Amino acid sequence: MSADGTGLTARLEVVEETRPHPNLAAKRCDGVVLLRIDREEALGALSRGLVEALLSCFTEFAADRALKALVLTGTGRSFVAGADIREYDRVGQLEFDRYQRLCRDMFDSLSALPQATVCAVNGFALGGGFELALSCDFILASEKARLGLPEIKLGLIPGGGATQRLTRAVGRMRAKSLIMRGGMIGAEEALNWGAVLSVHEPAALLTAALDLAGELAEHAPLALCEAKRVIDDGCDTSLPAGLTLEQRALGSLYASHDAREGVAAFLEKRPPVFRGS
Repeated sequence: MSADGTGLTARLEVVEETRPHPNLAAKRCDGVVLLRIDREEALGALSRGLVEALLSCFTEFAADRALKALVLTGTGRSFVAGADIREYDRVGQLEFDRYQRLCRDMFDSLSALPQATVCAVNGFALGGGFELALSCDFILASEKARLGLPEIKLGLIPGGGATQRLTRAVGRMRAKSLIMRGGMIGAEEALNWGAVLSVHEPAALLTAALDLAGELAEHAPLALCEAKRVIDDGCDTSLPAGLTLEQRALGSLYASHDAREGVAAFLEKRPPVFRGS
């Protein structure tokens, strides 16, 4: 909530929208960027051009020290209903492999962003759409959301990280059930599985996602980045190694301006002013 009492959702309404790609719409306010996939006629399907544009956006965001959080969402009744299958049809192996490497770069660039990332799944999140959501730190879902990985029905498997990221999120057996059966789950089941953080009425979803992003953006950027890095890296190592990562990150943060400011603000009973250093 700003000093004038307005929330981030209301403040973004008066911000001019930019178009980094015909199928992408962006708005920015108070260190938070709202990036909306706008390809409603194709249910948000990921064309090569859209994948390239997303990769370009994420690369730009990664270098932006003023950006603190990203909210990613879709348009209409779909978030992203997977890859654009027409781009698979009758292409050679070399071209198929190039496309998969491009997608891998895009998903990895989103996952590796130093900023906090929130995905607001407004509808269908299938195949690459679900993988896009899984590349974010937090997933919030509409009550109408449907999530799934139908690649097995095409004689394929997910190629954007779902076999790994979903397994880490929900466990081996549930990941196998979704991937090997090719079905879909609703928002409440995804919540029970731990695949999404929370479920909201459709009209309230974006506000909830922006509220979360706004809350995260108020914290010290270095601490937020290190917390994300240590959790992600620590999950893929042993407990002792993860604890060492944690201690090293904490020691590094203690030497920062923001840590001194945070402690001083607490003792002086005032809001901290973080500057990301």
